[in-house]
Amino acid sequence: MDIESRVGKIQANQEKVYALISDFSNLGNYVPHDKVNDFTSDTDSCSFTVDTIGKFGMKIIEREPTKTVKIANDDSVPFKFNLWIQLKEVAENDTRVKVTLKADLNPMLKMVAKKPLTQFVDTLLDKLEMIK
Repeated sequence: MDIESRVGKIQANQEKVYALISDFSNLGNYVPHDKVNDFTSDTDSCSFTVDTIGKFGMKIIEREPTKTVKIANDDSVPFKFNLWIQLKEVAENDTRVKVTLKADLNPMLKMVAKKPLTQFVDTLLDKLEMIK
């Protein structure tokens, strides 16, 4: 299952945005606390609980400075996924962002998880657009 966000607009320079998203320690302020509980993080990994899905863990597997952060599931997640956050600066203090989630789900889990995972991608993009 592939979920792609719309292209979002962040009113900050690309280096600043990259510095924030390439370190999970910075993400606590952007987590939707009405949907996510028990958020813990360090530079390369984070874990949290989503009310309707359960416990999630993620780790950064690749960084391409100022352009891309690639994230994958950790062993606490019962399925494999990759999350890419891509950045492109189009002008000073105008960075475009796109979030792509690829999840390897069985057909039954796909039916249950599609809506919450789509909401997660959309909410993540909305939160990223708040960066100033």
